[in-house]
Amino acid sequence: MKRPGILGAACLVLLAAIDVGAQQRTVWDGVYTEEQATRGEALYGEHCGKCHGATLQGNGEGALPLTGATFKSTWNGVTMGAMFDRVRLSMPQDKPATMTRQQVADLLAFILRANKFPAGTSELAR
Repeated sequence: MKRPGILGAACLVLLAAIDVGAQQRTVWDGVYTEEQATRGEALYGEHCGKCHGATLQGNGEGALPLTGATFKSTWNGVTMGAMFDRVRLSMPQDKPATMTRQQVADLLAFILRANKFPAGTSELAR
């Protein structure tokens, strides 16, 4: 009779360990694929380039850089989920909330690649 209790406790410990591992994953762990970033690059040209510029350095009129020190300091410590929601709900500025979740994930993959974060084997989730 003690086996189900021990098995249940072991399962809870394993689930907690998995959850802690997931929370410790960072953009340095390869959270997107190269293919996804390539799709995002095309979307960037279509939806973002006119404000953030061809080189992702912003336009000096409110559209902030999406690479470099300013970008990294703005988003340092912010979860990908929060970044995802910000882009999904407020961009592009002239047509907010018009991109699909997949498009936003692909676009963020491109921005991560532009900031030299490594690619991995799994796509950034939408």
